Amino acid sequence: MSETDETLDVAKIGEARDQIVKELRKSIVGMEDVIDEMIIAIFAQGHVLLVGVPGLAKTLLVSSLAKTLSLDFKRIQFTPDLMPSDITGTEVLQEDPETHQRKFKFLEGPIFTNLLLADEINRTPPKTQAALLEAMQEKRITSGGSDYQLDKPFFVLATQNPIEQEGTYALPEAQLDRFLFNVIVKYPSRDEEIDVMKNVTSPHHEEIQKVVDGTKILEFQQLIKSIPVADHIMEYVAALVRATRPEEPEAPEFVKKYMGWGAGPRASLNLIMAGKARAALRGRTYVAIEDIRELCLPVLRHRIIPNFAARSEGLTSDKLIEKLIESIPVDEKLYNK
Repeated sequence: MSETDETLDVAKIGEARDQIVKELRKSIVGMEDVIDEMIIAIFAQGHVLLVGVPGLAKTLLVSSLAKTLSLDFKRIQFTPDLMPSDITGTEVLQEDPETHQRKFKFLEGPIFTNLLLADEINRTPPKTQAALLEAMQEKRITSGGSDYQLDKPFFVLATQNPIEQEGTYALPEAQLDRFLFNVIVKYPSRDEEIDVMKNVTSPHHEEIQKVVDGTKILEFQQLIKSIPVADHIMEYVAALVRATRPEEPEAPEFVKKYMGWGAGPRASLNLIMAGKARAALRGRTYVAIEDIRELCLPVLRHRIIPNFAARSEGLTSDKLIEKLIESIPVDEKLYNK
């Protein structure tokens, strides 16, 4: 593919993004950063953890996104009594009406979809969480000794309530690492809240139209994967991620003082892949330092662990990441070798 052809194809991705946002605006008010990060995750083949209090339209956003992408959508409400088979499916014994022979048949669970909303994922025990997160990683499930491939494209958008701790099971760090992004859904502004009231209580609602379909999404994903990344970008990402690890010699002093645990190699991979998607969605065929810096918070905030000293001084993961971004130089000459 020539550079001109690639530029034209990337332009189509940018146009699709604009159309998706336009359709989402029919039902969603505000949440610009959240929408942007979710679209980036979709085209970067990643899963998203949405963290926010109830009533912020997280479910509406996910279902609306599924409509614009023309994807099969299912929702699971996670509860303490939810079993792994309630997600993946189960083997049932059936009798052949002609031969009267009995045999097991696999009945697919709700995970066999394109876009799965895992609502309040931290309300179910670790065994059930693990069943979902394993499927997210492997893109298949095993039942009765047989493997079943999940549909393509496949995304999990999970929600988590940050304020209720009673009856919840925190996701272990190794399982959090399966999510490309950890996205914080904040309260709307005053004007946005007034717009929400006007829109929701109005008798007229615009129908959300399809923008792309699963086949086109897979094409866009492959194109985004082919976007080249300059060596100095790779070096910058390595410097950022390695600087989160307090045991590394190059880690800044504040990281050694306040960080209990740093990000692993998957953070580097996700920053590069998400950077490619962000560049393409903005009509570029190259990844810039700006792409990486803008994505550090959603990629890293669930992959680092502030220690007791940081928590006692009110230093959150986000504050440490912002300080880290400021401390890592961006001059590409430093990374060109």
